[in-house]
Amino acid sequence: MRRLMTRLPLRGRLALLTALAVAVAVAACATVSWFLVRGQLYRELDGRLHAMSGPPPAGDLGTHRPRGWPEIRDALTNCRSTPVGTGETRYAGPYVIQQAIAADGRACVIQDRGGLTVTEADAQVAAGTRPDALHNGKGVDSQGKSVRVRILTVGYPAEDASGNPVRFAISTAIPLDEAEGPLGNLALLLVAVSAAGVLLSAGAGLMIARASLRPVDRLTDAAEHIARTEDLDTRIPEHGHDEIARLSQAFNTMTGALAAARDRQQQLIADAGHELRTPLTSLRTNIDLLLRSQDSGRELPPDARRRLLVSVKAQMVELSSLVGDLLELARPAEGQPARETVALHEAVERAVERARLRGPELTVELDASPWFVRGDPGQLERAVVNLLDNAVKFSPPSGRVRVRLDGGELTVRDEGPGIAPEDLPHVFERFWRSPSARSLPGSGLGLSIVARVVGEGGGRVTLEPAEGGGTVARVVLPGSPVRPD
Repeated sequence: MRRLMTRLPLRGRLALLTALAVAVAVAACATVSWFLVRGQLYRELDGRLHAMSGPPPAGDLGTHRPRGWPEIRDALTNCRSTPVGTGETRYAGPYVIQQAIAADGRACVIQDRGGLTVTEADAQVAAGTRPDALHNGKGVDSQGKSVRVRILTVGYPAEDASGNPVRFAISTAIPLDEAEGPLGNLALLLVAVSAAGVLLSAGAGLMIARASLRPVDRLTDAAEHIARTEDLDTRIPEHGHDEIARLSQAFNTMTGALAAARDRQQQLIADAGHELRTPLTSLRTNIDLLLRSQDSGRELPPDARRRLLVSVKAQMVELSSLVGDLLELARPAEGQPARETVALHEAVERAVERARLRGPELTVELDASPWFVRGDPGQLERAVVNLLDNAVKFSPPSGRVRVRLDGGELTVRDEGPGIAPEDLPHVFERFWRSPSARSLPGSGLGLSIVARVVGEGGGRVTLEPAEGGGTVARVVLPGSPVRPD
């Protein structure tokens, strides 16, 4: 069964499971119905048997003699176990069998009333140990035909020839054909109806499966179309709020995210190519000059040669920094990035020392109180260094940079020209640089890296104009003033 289910398509499995479920339900209902009808028919037979037997007498037989007492008395007096018949029927119709049972359990047949097999329960009734017995059994009707019957045995008191009290029982039986015939026909009818119901349910299940899986087919077609054409703009219509609609929404969201990621990747490649072109062109030009002077035999003056080599070195440093920034931005976001307790104030102190080396003519003031956060130590320190590099780059000669860490808020204020209001929304975009900063060294990736690292740490970063001129960078990171255990 499991192998068959794995080979069938999904709609075939749904149709098969629907048919099986309906088959089980129909079979259960048919079985219950059959037993209910059987019980009703048996109750009707039992009612007829009680009506024909009458209530068990509770006194003298002179007052409570059973019907047909003369024949019963003769049967008890001349007890014979072999049915005797004349071909006539004198009691209750040809389908009723009746016999007497002596107190010792012997069967005493009544003329022209057939015979019955005496069971232990019948003998107990005749002996007076139980009032009556109702059961199925076997017998012979008045024509000598063997039949299965429903038997009711009722006990009666009597007296023998000496006047001593004795007991006997009368067994009355009706052939079970009156119940089992209709039950057989009912069973055949229920089987036919159940088979038809299962076939109809299988067809209905197949139709329902096709209708239900039509949205899944559209989803499959869309996925195959995207696989063939890489067209991530493909969308699936969303209707309703059921599971299929949720799947369609999730698929559209996924393709939208993939399209956005592809666009960002293409933009990154385009921007990287543009930014790499400038230092590479400068490097190639300087190296060509050096090679041409060497090949032509006309050596460059020492000062010119040195300036070229210094320029080559500067371009190599800029190129290395740009490649490092690109690698950092191209790093995929980790599902569970490395997390450990970082003393942010110590990272700020190290970054300030590096900033002082890069801007020896500047004054870098530091006021940092202890603050511990969760994150990657190297990434956090690089973010702080990028903020300070930005402040150093835009600060005037002999300017001042104020760095303060208090209560989880890091502020870096410079005395530079500031940022125009129309440029503030773009400062954290990749490769973006304001018109006034395009002549300065840098790739425009530093603040993008800061925004990414701070976002991964659950914080936020903003840039805003400072009072009196300059720019203030604010970084807020969740943490604690004491190191957690």
